[in-house]
Amino acid sequence: MKIERCEKESFVVIGKEGSSLDGAGFIQKLWDEANSHFEEVQHLAKKDENGNIGGIWGAMSDFSHSFNPWEDFNKGLYLAGVECSDDAEAPNGWTKWIIPGYEYIYVECESDDTFSKAIKYLEDNAIPLVGAVHDFTCPQTGKNYMFFPIRKL
Repeated sequence: MKIERCEKESFVVIGKEGSSLDGAGFIQKLWDEANSHFEEVQHLAKKDENGNIGGIWGAMSDFSHSFNPWEDFNKGLYLAGVECSDDAEAPNGWTKWIIPGYEYIYVECESDDTFSKAIKYLEDNAIPLVGAVHDFTCPQTGKNYMFFPIRKL
């Protein structure tokens, strides 16, 4: 597992919000809903210099919307969405989150145990997890990553 670090200033994600209280498979249901109505937010998506969408995020937060880690790593909120410009407003049926700026450790999702391996790495190296973990999909490569916030900016 390759561990990388980056800093990312506060950013906006507009997506479909759900909760672990919604039951098994709720994350996939959110993605199905977001993907089937993507045309409603596509024009709001942040784009790179070539016009490509900047990022697809599965943003997470504790139930208070404070972006703290999920309780017991399995209870919290999830937002399946796209990174948007800061001034974008969420259309009806969509939710806007402003993710705080953090320094992250991020890893490519290469197996089902990526999360537990990364948490073990943080513990073994006495690196605190200071916020909720986020899923990220790079639209250009299709690769999936997990972003672990280790320091507030």
